[in-house]
Amino acid sequence: MEQKIWLSSPHMGGKEQQYIQEAFEANWIAPLGPNVTGFEDDLQQYLKDNVEVAALSSGTAALHLALILLGVQAGDEVICQSMTFSASANPIRYQGAIPVFVDSEPDTWNICPIALENAIVDRIRKGNKPKAIIAVHLYGMPFKVDEVLTIANKYEIPLVEDAAEALGSTYKEKACGTFGTFGVLSFNGNKIITTSGGGALVNASKEQKEKAVFLATQARDTAAHYQHSEIGYNYRMSNICAGIGRGQMEVLDAHIALRREMNAFYHKLLSNVKGVTIFAEPNEEFYSNHWLTAIVLDEKVLGKTAKALRLALEAKNIESRPLWKPMHLQPVFEEYPYYGEKVAENLFNSGLCLPSGSNLRDEDRTRIAEVISHFFNT
Repeated sequence: MEQKIWLSSPHMGGKEQQYIQEAFEANWIAPLGPNVTGFEDDLQQYLKDNVEVAALSSGTAALHLALILLGVQAGDEVICQSMTFSASANPIRYQGAIPVFVDSEPDTWNICPIALENAIVDRIRKGNKPKAIIAVHLYGMPFKVDEVLTIANKYEIPLVEDAAEALGSTYKEKACGTFGTFGVLSFNGNKIITTSGGGALVNASKEQKEKAVFLATQARDTAAHYQHSEIGYNYRMSNICAGIGRGQMEVLDAHIALRREMNAFYHKLLSNVKGVTIFAEPNEEFYSNHWLTAIVLDEKVLGKTAKALRLALEAKNIESRPLWKPMHLQPVFEEYPYYGEKVAENLFNSGLCLPSGSNLRDEDRTRIAEVISHFFNT
């Protein structure tokens, strides 16, 4: 069996061990230290727009803290994009709140502004004005920011921007993660850059960041003894993980360029295959990091399915993955409200994510191309 080609594996840049070694030499083996501060500074400079960043243990932790800082409590309703990873929705339930799921639109596969406003109007009519909106930049593709923000502002509902997959993506040249009241980043092992496991909360002010860090470090009051007036969490990033992140920040733009090259590779490979649509930016206002390149197969045209392509790749030890199964179709969330049509459901049924890592080699691309070409030509 040939070596496995992964969907999206970690890609080190070379300086990570230097930052980790410095942490060991200084004995900064804790959820604070110069690497944490340095990583936060690096992210703030990269995102620009005068944001403040709190480095945390995961993107899920960042989303949870965002909801807490927005005052979301048990019984409140929070609107969430349905087509996403479950980590976008789980923190709503952590708070005992009620998720209200919204369909996608076909241009960016992200939250549909029309369905979003319909959901808000209906929830208000029923006496349950949502406390927050969670919109996701799926696979690195910016959602329709202007439309979504206009609706959020119209109804005075704060926007939480799930940019876990979108570090380096922009809308109208402004960084994803900086549009909402809060932004969320992820540095899981399969993301554009990794800290092995980790995330960050993007805040509009220093006061918000300080509150987030306070809650992330067990909400310890200022006192010589351990005193707590609020419930806190063990959500801070370690200095070791942050050291990996500092090394990764030095190669972030290079990794984005390589991901976009993989997307261009698939465009060239599949350009003449009728019935295959490659996920792409709607226009020049959208700039995707193309964290994952995804395609949709029209079974009526091709006589072939996304599942069949996935199995063909799997037979050659090449990993691919179905698109995210919408949250409103998940057993754990099926009882909650849903607004929209079947855009997300249809995408899930006909879509596939292809190997997109920044560390894929020419020989990997050759293997991938051989399998895909054989699949569509037989």
